[in-house]
Amino acid sequence: MELVGTLEMGLLGAASQTLMGTLDIVVFLVLAVAIIGFGFFSSRGEETHSEHGAQDYFLAGRKLTWWLVGFSLIAANISTEQFVGMSGEAAAQLGMAIASYEWMAAITLVVVAFVFLPTFLKSGIYTIPEFLEYRYNPFARSVMAIANLVILVGVPTASVIFSGAKVITGNFQGAAMLGLDFGNITLACWIIGTVAAAYVFAGGLKACAWTDLAWGSGLIIGGGVIAYYAFSLLGSSDAAELATTAASSGVTPADLEQAGAVDRFMQLNQGALPEGKLHMVRGIEDPKIPWTALVVGLWIPNFFYWGLNQYITQRTLGSKSLAEGQKGVVFAAFLKLIIPFIVVIPGMLAFNLFSSDLKDDAVGINARLISKKTPALYQTLSGSVKPSDDPRNQAIIEEVQKNLEANEAVQNLLYKFPLDFAELHADDAAKIVAYNRSVATLLEDEQTPQADAAGLTEFNDKLLKAANDAETQYPVETLSAYDTDNAFPTLIRKLLPVGIGLKGFVLVAIFGAVVSSLASMLNSASTIATMDIYGKLRKGASQYELVTAGRVFVVIFVLIAMLIAPKLGDPAFGGIFTFIQEFQGFISPGILAIFLFGLLVHRAPRYIGTVGLLLNPLLYGLFKFSPKIFGGANPGILESIAGLSFLDRMAICFGILLVVLTTLTVVSPLKKPVDLPVNEKMDVTPSKGAMAFGGLIVVATIALYVVFW
Repeated sequence: MELVGTLEMGLLGAASQTLMGTLDIVVFLVLAVAIIGFGFFSSRGEETHSEHGAQDYFLAGRKLTWWLVGFSLIAANISTEQFVGMSGEAAAQLGMAIASYEWMAAITLVVVAFVFLPTFLKSGIYTIPEFLEYRYNPFARSVMAIANLVILVGVPTASVIFSGAKVITGNFQGAAMLGLDFGNITLACWIIGTVAAAYVFAGGLKACAWTDLAWGSGLIIGGGVIAYYAFSLLGSSDAAELATTAASSGVTPADLEQAGAVDRFMQLNQGALPEGKLHMVRGIEDPKIPWTALVVGLWIPNFFYWGLNQYITQRTLGSKSLAEGQKGVVFAAFLKLIIPFIVVIPGMLAFNLFSSDLKDDAVGINARLISKKTPALYQTLSGSVKPSDDPRNQAIIEEVQKNLEANEAVQNLLYKFPLDFAELHADDAAKIVAYNRSVATLLEDEQTPQADAAGLTEFNDKLLKAANDAETQYPVETLSAYDTDNAFPTLIRKLLPVGIGLKGFVLVAIFGAVVSSLASMLNSASTIATMDIYGKLRKGASQYELVTAGRVFVVIFVLIAMLIAPKLGDPAFGGIFTFIQEFQGFISPGILAIFLFGLLVHRAPRYIGTVGLLLNPLLYGLFKFSPKIFGGANPGILESIAGLSFLDRMAICFGILLVVLTTLTVVSPLKKPVDLPVNEKMDVTPSKGAMAFGGLIVVATIALYVVFW
């Protein structure tokens, strides 16, 4: 026992002992090393000098069976984008509505298996942009390849690294090994990026697929463990304390006193909109998932992501046969129905159980921001929005003090805050409104509401809109009432027992989710860069040269992502999940539109591929940024569209593109359909069993919507 205690003290600082025990650390390290080593081992013997070197490295030799395809799709997809971002959105206001990203994906995957996949496998393509050259023209292929690289490396890759580091550091606060602080988010970003890049560099897609089998299984088990512990605690918690988190919905301690865990969960989250988090349907004014998005808008990123996104579809392109690919995709669709029960519901439980912790986390984020950008304002605020003397806040307190001593204010800066911030910090919200008015001398004839949370929030939003329409451009920073992105990390930190290895298992599953998704992104980005760009410039390049180029691109892309990742902690992003999704609007409607025409409208002219790819970012940019482009002269219809959810803006872009592409097809149709290449070695016999099971999944998805609508 003395030796164990000495080992623990040597590995970790004193502050971390309540977060991680020796056995947790051992389980984490052993499993992480074993699974990554398994990835290296499984990809041994790849012949990069052979005639199939590139196919072996980038597509696992086209030998993936259905269970590898299915688990790999889920492991590549489910990452901290879900465990941090989606869980965080569920903890905030979206609740079960955010589950639409998962349940609609189940239907999407079934369609992809039987509409998209047969054409892709039959043509023998390496990348999705490659299909565009065969169907349209080389320019369309190049545009999509470059757009994919910019978006893939700059947005989701960096975001996955950051959100993964956020989970891991939340449970390693104060942990030190070899003089390194594993609670430091920048260091965590570099560790995660390096580990993922290492086995992609060595083994390509085959290494990813085999490690995904382990990571995917661990993810589902780990998420289930968290949900179990959260419900257990909910059932035994003090009713009076629980009722405070749902006071606005009228739940009283008496209502909760005799209720079990499930009944308590329903009562705490069942309230009327917008407070009720168990509802899937939300008002048209909702900025993230209005009901209109469920009808149209959300299908666009879903079909783009699951059918046309290289880092997901690369697994299906490596299928052994069409039947194996279809069975794998349908199996993944089944797993998608389970995900909200281990991600979304735990996020809601995190708010029910630990809202005070999430509030304290937000206080720290806001304090760092305000003290750095406007130190004079920070000095006037109350202790309600300043970090407490808790030892966990020591680093924040030191950073705030340095900011105050530096006293470097940003000119013309304004602050935005949500209603729940004003409800928690009414006096400070009033001071922030007064500060905003002193910076932007607008609405001087209107009186500021006094200590009325709703009135203060509404007036501040009105002030910010007026400032945005003014000639002077004011930067805006967003304050948060709760750090909901920290919901899932808080569940791990607060719920799992220390020292029995369970915490280490769950954390390695989350770590694996990060590494798996990141590895998939790096592998697909290097495939696009090699096959769609380098290979086109270096015609006749050997298989060895292509594989070597792919490995070089892995290193370049991971370095870029690791440099970007630590900067994503700014609260202005408004939730990492929304940040990732918003940027898809610039490419996904255009790509989906031209692929639908390419697959289904056989006489669509070749040039519409270029038109769709170039027109969509122009339209989406116009709709999103029209207030800044036109200022006070912004046309009414553009101003209305700019105020819609990004999913609704994507739907409008998609609708316009369909009209334009249809018109161009009617005006100048092809005289005969384009002949696509054929991979004679691919067995394209479809799976009847997969089709039947896919139908059952569609029915089950509809039933879930009926229950939670």
